[in-house]
Amino acid sequence: MSTEFTARTATQVPSAHSAQVPDIEGSALFAGCPDVIGTPFSYDREEEIYGEGEEAEFVYKVLDGAVRTHKVLSDGRRQITGFHLPGDLFGLGQGEINRHTAEALTKTKVLIFKRRQVERAATSRVEVACQLWSMATSDLRHAQDLTLSLGRRSAQERVAAFLLEVDDRLGSAGTFALPMTRRDIADYLGLTIETISRTLSQLEEDGALRRDGGRQVSLHRTRLRRLVED
Repeated sequence: MSTEFTARTATQVPSAHSAQVPDIEGSALFAGCPDVIGTPFSYDREEEIYGEGEEAEFVYKVLDGAVRTHKVLSDGRRQITGFHLPGDLFGLGQGEINRHTAEALTKTKVLIFKRRQVERAATSRVEVACQLWSMATSDLRHAQDLTLSLGRRSAQERVAAFLLEVDDRLGSAGTFALPMTRRDIADYLGLTIETISRTLSQLEEDGALRRDGGRQVSLHRTRLRRLVED
């Protein structure tokens, strides 16, 4: 994908400075760094953003839509390693080579930063280093929470904790459209799609959530939190 992406950005995406990206909502991540300006780019649903094993040249910030990252295990099973929602930065902790594959869950718009520019800015500007540190610690918390869910929680507890986390990351409105499918959730939580379907139905019967067609859900957060905390 790296060669294809480079070709597309060279021919279809305006340069970072001519695109006037600072006017785009969410580009303030590197405010005060005129040499680190993101280029806007859009991906269609299920389109690959970068592939495992490719050179990690870019860092991405989600403006709209959602992204999943995953690895395919030696036996063909897929393990989703993260979901990236509006405001999230991803692709920075890969090393020189991408360790995962990233794909758009829905029609998604991102800002694309050159990785080397971000790294240079972090070494010379305290505010950038602090923002990246905050994001890194947040990613670590998410990884720790996932480890806890996979190791100790029941299927119902895993799904309840996942829904609460997505709600928090989308603004805690309590009602939102899930950007990911039941299979995506299953591959993230280490469950089967049948278990996800059965658990969602049980939570709905118990009054912990309501589904309003498609992927729209309304949460009874108090009941869901009680499930997780108990």
